[in-house]
Amino acid sequence: MRKLGRADYPATFAAMQEFTATRGADTPDELWLCEHAPVFTQGLSGKPEHLLKDIGIPVVQIDRGGQITYHGPGQVVAYLMLDLKRRDLKVRELVRRIEQAVIDLLAGYGVQAARLAGAPGVYVGAAKIAALGLRVKHGCSYHGVSLNVDMDLTPYDAINPCGYEGMAVTQLRDLAGRCDTPQEVPWWDTAQIGEAFAAQLEKQLA
Repeated sequence: MRKLGRADYPATFAAMQEFTATRGADTPDELWLCEHAPVFTQGLSGKPEHLLKDIGIPVVQIDRGGQITYHGPGQVVAYLMLDLKRRDLKVRELVRRIEQAVIDLLAGYGVQAARLAGAPGVYVGAAKIAALGLRVKHGCSYHGVSLNVDMDLTPYDAINPCGYEGMAVTQLRDLAGRCDTPQEVPWWDTAQIGEAFAAQLEKQLA
């Protein structure tokens, strides 16, 4: 696992592409954890109309699937650099396992989350808490999943999150009060939650 801390998005994107392009049959898989400064990312099929207004946050065109999403401080981002051929793992199954890692992580904090049919990611009720987007090249994946922990959610008002008009978003910090069994958890500590998230992802991929 690589802990990148607060990482520049374009540089991280370039590093993922380079890692995938230069890896060989024996290159170990990697999981990268980081946060980003405020940025909108637009997927390959992204439609410009899903950016509703310019609020001064840069928009970066990238090569994952899906529409526009937001990354910012207080969000845990996990990039999965996996050789799917070697793991005999299909993309749909990888998506399911990533989603399950998020669901299991949140359950540990007393938050009940679920999938939403036809809309990749993880939701609490109708509100999205984790966004997911991947690219697979030569049988290897990059990009990954972002989990909202304790962040300013207002930039989401400037977009249709993941291309869904009016979709609500939420974060772990705001759900703390709903826990049936509250724990002594630093909800604002993205580093600690990132560690727990990585453990759940590794469990799903074992």
